[in-house]
Amino acid sequence: MELALAEARAAADAGEVPVGAVVVKRGSVVARAGNRTLTDADPTAHAEMLALRAAARHLNSERLTGCDLYVTLEPCAMCAGAIVHARIRRLYFAASDPKGGAIEHGPRLFGQPTVHHRPDVYGGIAGREAAELLAGFFRARR
Repeated sequence: MELALAEARAAADAGEVPVGAVVVKRGSVVARAGNRTLTDADPTAHAEMLALRAAARHLNSERLTGCDLYVTLEPCAMCAGAIVHARIRRLYFAASDPKGGAIEHGPRLFGQPTVHHRPDVYGGIAGREAAELLAGFFRARR
């Protein structure tokens, strides 16, 4: 999670919402990214999406079977859908997102009966640090 937090800090330094993600397979980092929606002028350039895309390219497969995803904020519905399609084994996230999250909040995507893959989910890892990073970022922008 520390690597994901480093990606989130780098995103904040670039003026992006501080969210970072890291894909790991068998203990090795396969891909890492921070949010780049503003930089890339792309509403889908969330940290999770970028890390999943980079991991798929690196592994030359659309399926990330056996991979784990670490992310600093509870994924939104778009990212949760991508996690399902990528067949991520385990999802670790730091801060909960009551407004935009789709794992423990909102649609709770992995709990829907039509979802064909459900990763193991572990929330709250370094949650306080990630939440403080986000709160500080938004406080400074107001």
